[in-house]
This record gives sequence, C-alpha cells and structure tokens, in this order.
Amino acid sequence: MNRRSFFVMFLCLVIPISLLVGKTIELQFWTHEDPNRTVIENRYIEEFQKMYPDVVIKRVTQSSTKIQELVLTAFAANQGPDIFNMSIEDEYAYIVNQRVASVNYEAAGYENKEALINAYLPGTLDPVVFEGEIYGLPLEITNWCILLNKKVFKDAGLDPEKDYPKTWEEMVEVSEKLTIREGQIITRRGFDFRYPYYLVAFIPMVEQLGGKLISDDGKTAIVNDEAWLKFLDFMAAWGPNGLNLGSPTYKNARSLFNMDNNDIGMCTTGLYQLARIKADNPAFYDSREWMVVPFPQFENAVNYVPAHYYGHYYMVNVQKPKENQEMAWKFIAFMLSHPEEYLDKVAIIQPTNELLESDTFKNYPYSDVFISDLEKSTVVYFSEYSAKIQSLVKEAVESVMLSNASSRDALNALRRKVQEVLDDQY
Repeated sequence: MNRRSFFVMFLCLVIPISLLVGKTIELQFWTHEDPNRTVIENRYIEEFQKMYPDVVIKRVTQSSTKIQELVLTAFAANQGPDIFNMSIEDEYAYIVNQRVASVNYEAAGYENKEALINAYLPGTLDPVVFEGEIYGLPLEITNWCILLNKKVFKDAGLDPEKDYPKTWEEMVEVSEKLTIREGQIITRRGFDFRYPYYLVAFIPMVEQLGGKLISDDGKTAIVNDEAWLKFLDFMAAWGPNGLNLGSPTYKNARSLFNMDNNDIGMCTTGLYQLARIKADNPAFYDSREWMVVPFPQFENAVNYVPAHYYGHYYMVNVQKPKENQEMAWKFIAFMLSHPEEYLDKVAIIQPTNELLESDTFKNYPYSDVFISDLEKSTVVYFSEYSAKIQSLVKEAVESVMLSNASSRDALNALRRKVQEVLDDQY
C-alpha cells in the first residue's frame, strides 16, 4: 500500500470528536447513471458507513443530461446536494459563483495542495483551480475515439483493420458503404455523432481547420470564418437533408452499439464504453468483434486536434455545515482510493500518476489508442457560460442540418449570440 492510500485509510478510521456525540451526518450524493459504477459505489458507501456509523450517505442517480437540470434547480433554491459531479463545462459556473467548497486537503488524504497536484497527470486539475485554490477531485478524465463494429465492416465487404476512416472525408465514404436503407428509412447507419456534446466533439473539427470558438484573449467569438463554414457545410451534407447519414433526431448511436443488432457501424465514445459492452452484451465483448480507432481529422487539416477531453469532478456544496463538508471530502477520497477498480469495472480513468503507470492501465484493451489521443488533446472549453455557449453551437449546427439554413446565416447568428454572451462578462 502506497503512502497516499495508507493516509486515506488512516483518516477514514479516525473519527472526529464532533461525531462521538451521536449526531448523524447525512450526505446527499448526486451523480450520473452508470450501472457499473453503481455496483462498486454502493459497496463503497456500505464500507464507509461501517467505519463511520453516524454517517448516512444517500446516492441519487440521473442521466448525464438530467443531472445538470436537477443540480441547477436545487442550487437555485439553496437545496443542492452535499456531493455532486458533472462534466467540467457544466460545473465550472459553480466554482466561479462560489457555490462549492475548495478541497479540504487533510480530509482528502493529502498533506497540502502541492501533494495533491503532484499526484495527478499534469494539467488535469487545472480546470478546477480558481484564484489559487482547487475545487474538485476527478472521478474521471475522458476523451473520445471511434468505436467500430468489425462485423458490420465485414458485412459491407470492408476490412476493419485497413479500411477504418482516418479522415472525415473517408468517414463519409465508409459510412455510405455501411449504411443500409429501406427507401428513405435508414436501418443501419455507418456512423453518427454525439450530438448533445458540441464542445467536446464538434469544436475540435473546427479547430482542425484552423478555426476557434473563442479568441485566445477570450473576448472575440468565432475565429476564421472559412473553417467554420467548411465545418457547417460538412454537417449540412451529413444530415437528413443532405446525404442522410445521420441526424440529431435519430436514436443515439452510442446507445445502440452495445447490442450488436446490425444497426450501427461506428460511434464516438470513451473508454468507459468497453465496460458497458461487457455488462450489456458479454458475448459481443468476448468475441472481440469491435475495435477502437483514433478521432478522425480533415484531409486538409492545419492542426491535429483529437476530441477534447473533459473531466467529471466531485465537488462539495459550500452551503452545507462544516462537518458535512469535511465528511464529504473524506468519502470522496475513500471512493477515489480505488482507481484500478474503477478502471477494471467501469473503464474510466482517474488521472493519477500511479494509475497511468500501472500494469492494469497499460494492459487494458485499447488504452494505448485513448492515451495517444489524450496526449495530443486539450481540455474542453469551459467558462461560467460554457453551457449557454454549447446550446448556441447546437442551435447553429442543427439549423443547417434540419432547417436548411445556410451555413453563412447560421454562422452569423452564432457569432452574434456568442459575442453577446462574451460581452456580458466584461
């Protein structure tokens, strides 16, 4: 057992004097759904409550999109949970608006801030640093690659090992070959995007072409019209009014993939998908009739940009009593002292140096593909207004895909609306 793990266990076994009087501390723990996480985290709760008999932890799960709405509503009514996690682009506003507590280093099992920083892959704590303090601990750092069904490729006469798409132009060509239609109805898509997540997987496509969502100084919306117009033209051609290869209105491709029902060839997803395949469809998982390939680039890309990575960070409600906050950080630390089990059972990466250097990580299927893209990736755009800006990008993309808006009109509207958001900050 390393020093950090020993320190965490030691802290968990030392019951604060404030608890000896018999006062019950109830912690509300809100998180996104993941059946594999539920199994191990329910066990962690049981183990932690045995060590702390006066602590009751109530774990509440919702979908990753629904949890955003519930947390926002709860905090607006000053009824937020003790512990919650969301993607950083949705969480950052809670830091800026001082709704969450900075990390209690001692309770979390670290001697000080420097010890915490040194335990993690450089840069992965940067999104939760504000005015010199750290406000969250990462449940996971996630980047997306392309998950591919080999059987679908073979059925279309393609060799998955050689013919997988390396560029977005090849993605169109390959998807045309994989797609099956009955009249205008698609019964098998070759590939489709993760439409709710425009900042993670679509902005990188713009950046490959030399465009930016926001200028480097943070004051100007939409950099390099040519890059944006090419991206929007590509999405318009992809959609139901173009080549009809996919659409935001079709069933999420990632949610179909695991069942291996010959209805999707490829999808965009993270390493966690592998654990979900294993749980949902063990026969498909064991067949190894699937593989992972890197995030595609445009043929004439001026920058190599994989999907952006994002983090789900555990945060603690600053409005809760101090004893709740301290116990919340202890419980978070206890959960996060099991990084190899999270990888083995859930296929999520807690970016500790210890885990990334372990044989468990190095031997995990396709971890090399994900880490290779991750090393070239940058963090998703996040700010106090990132959720709003993402909704505006969504509006622009879907207007060209679904409403036949011209790329120029969609871009002009996007620029105006994002600029208004930026101007409100200054």
